[in-house]
Amino acid sequence: MEERDLKHFAKVHSIESFGTLDGPGIRFIIFLQGCHLQCKYCHNRDTWDINGGNYKSLDEIFKSIINYKNYICPNGGVTVSGGEPLLQPLFLIELFKRLKSENIHTCIDTSGMVALTDDIKELLTLTDLILLDIKHIDDEKCKELVGVSNKLELEFARYLSDHNISMWIRQVLVPGYTDSREDLLKLKDFISTLKTVEKVEFLPYHDLGEYKWEKLGLEYPLKGVRNATDEDVAKAKAILEG
Repeated sequence: MEERDLKHFAKVHSIESFGTLDGPGIRFIIFLQGCHLQCKYCHNRDTWDINGGNYKSLDEIFKSIINYKNYICPNGGVTVSGGEPLLQPLFLIELFKRLKSENIHTCIDTSGMVALTDDIKELLTLTDLILLDIKHIDDEKCKELVGVSNKLELEFARYLSDHNISMWIRQVLVPGYTDSREDLLKLKDFISTLKTVEKVEFLPYHDLGEYKWEKLGLEYPLKGVRNATDEDVAKAKAILEG
């Protein structure tokens, strides 16, 4: 694809027209293809390869959203997830401009593991809510869990706070990896420095995506790690709220 086409075409993994877990209200969710992280717990391993998925045009996606507008508005909206959606900012800028013209709520589900380029900053001016997935508050443990440092995502969170952009903080609660009291207290301290956090959510780790790794001929990195329970989530919440 030529650079000019990146505004009008996106590499898409899949679309969900009635999502209820990724932002307020009923959401039209676009899962974009491509991710530069290597999360050991990823349940959408097939989204990593930027050469996977299918190209869909801006017009095609926008038309599909408008067809569902009466269902998702006024309390819901559009969430773009992935993969990592911020790898395709030019397309999202054009899409979100159209959505804002229709008074449709815009949301991005992201790791925030990107440089704050001018394109990203412009996109954020068009974004009503960021679902920010803090991979791990400890930098070395973050590198071990997802393959990269957490410095960019923490910088991203501070930028959102400084520019009055609403966010929900999320973290996948993986037993033995992200659930220690010490790390959760560090996460609590970091969140306390941010001004625009509306909600904090723990997403319980599950191994339902293991078959996708195996289907690709890959060994699942967390084989044998137990699924997180409601009790695990309650304990983590108690630490953050204590």
